[in-house]
Amino acid sequence: MHLKRAILFMVLSTIAFTGMNGLLKYLTQYSGYQLVFFRSLGSLFFTFGFLISKGIPILGTNRKLLLLRGVLGSTSMLLFFIAVHYMPIGSAVALRYIAPIFAAVFAILFLREKVRPIQWIFFVVAFVGVLVLKGFDDAISPIGLILVLSASVLSGLVYIVIRKIGLSEHPVVIVNYFMCIATIVGGIGAIFTWVTPKATDFVLLFSLGIFGYYGQIFMTKAFQMGETNVIAPIKYVEVVFAIIVGVGFLGETYSVWSFVGIALIISGLLLNLWYKGKYAS
Repeated sequence: MHLKRAILFMVLSTIAFTGMNGLLKYLTQYSGYQLVFFRSLGSLFFTFGFLISKGIPILGTNRKLLLLRGVLGSTSMLLFFIAVHYMPIGSAVALRYIAPIFAAVFAILFLREKVRPIQWIFFVVAFVGVLVLKGFDDAISPIGLILVLSASVLSGLVYIVIRKIGLSEHPVVIVNYFMCIATIVGGIGAIFTWVTPKATDFVLLFSLGIFGYYGQIFMTKAFQMGETNVIAPIKYVEVVFAIIVGVGFLGETYSVWSFVGIALIISGLLLNLWYKGKYAS
């Protein structure tokens, strides 16, 4: 029963994040800073409301690590949102998911964790996918690739910081720090790149925060209720959903090589996840 609910929550999470990513691509007439601002501000209504209603201290205890997580996450989000301007949304989402590779490297450096030799083979498969995707997909510009890979590196660092924070902070406290700092970063940048939205676009811009918030909440619930090696692979369905939205609603096109590259990236990461769950735990 719990497993079925966990799977349902993860599917709902991927749908919510797909909605957010689709809106990001649709709203590319606005700068990355402005998109970050509205996405974060929209989520703050939920995070502050939850913390206040539950009487949870908003500032937390590990404030330096919380601030670091917020800065790294905000910068990663900004880079990804800008990268979406330069490539199809499905490719951007697939490239963003190589973050666990960088997290594994940082875990070796900072947490003294070990990565088995066969896991490096899986990582190479994923990186070959990146090379195929960029080498044969003219829709991905060099600047877009640099931006999304930089966002993935920073996401890898975010994983490490969250590991260091551990269970000492409520998850919503961590998310709230992230959204507060992202709102400030996006707001300052938006001052210099501001485009006044139409009334309908205001609704869509704030919807970024709603989709993002529920995507995170459903994902958290899924991991709380189900085993990681069972639940995590469902997350990669988001790439498929993103491609469907891109082709069906945004007029994007993908070559055969695009699908080959995306398949290699997902395969390498799924093989690593499967190996960790079965042999490395």
